[in-house]
Amino acid sequence: MTGPRLLVADLGRVPYTAAHRLQHALRERRIAGSLGSDVLLLLEHEPTMTLGRGTRASSLPVPPAELARRGMTVAEVERGGDVTWHGPGQLVGYPIIHLSRHKEDLHWYLRQLEEVVIGTLGDLGIEAGRSTGQTGVWTSGRKIASIGVHVRQWVTTHGFALNVSNDSSGFDLIVPCGIQNVEMTSVVRELGHDTGVTLWRRTIAAVTANMARVFGLAPGAVTLTELLPGAPDASEVPASSRNGRAE
Repeated sequence: MTGPRLLVADLGRVPYTAAHRLQHALRERRIAGSLGSDVLLLLEHEPTMTLGRGTRASSLPVPPAELARRGMTVAEVERGGDVTWHGPGQLVGYPIIHLSRHKEDLHWYLRQLEEVVIGTLGDLGIEAGRSTGQTGVWTSGRKIASIGVHVRQWVTTHGFALNVSNDSSGFDLIVPCGIQNVEMTSVVRELGHDTGVTLWRRTIAAVTANMARVFGLAPGAVTLTELLPGAPDASEVPASSRNGRAE
């Protein structure tokens, strides 16, 4: 495949605040034109609750202060949507996409991200789709991936969170995405088995291929230092987590 590039960085496990700063730094480079290609960051977080702009008090039966006391990072962020959970075993994708090079339409972009995840799950043997009126990806009535984005000057941050092999108990502390009585699921649960590192690598490969397909880009692996040479953010990511999944 030839054409515009998609720079894919598999960062392993990264603290949420460091990843948030990294997204902003890349977005500013993309806006300024010093970063000439779209980017996809793939990573995991330690247990973290993120509160989007649409978070309601009813979505937080356990107050943020209590969540923090239990050892979770709690972050109020600029993305759309309600509260969600991140943690080990969940694959998070942060695309830094210049929509002016594709289509300046936020709703179109959300549907494209859903298509990326639906295609990924299909490659893994799971039939998935959309739920009318709700953002995200579902399978057999259960939610398997959450999506929340932010756009500035038509460059995107935030993205999707696909439950692969994570413990879903973190979702029990909130009303995920503000949807009452939602049942969360994972790739492992739907497949009925856990193939460990092999499944994780297959998922990353499938996400990369589907991002490239949906957005018409040619994927290529890059390191964090290639994306932001000498940037302070790079020093905040543990060296053992910069290339591949932290085991």
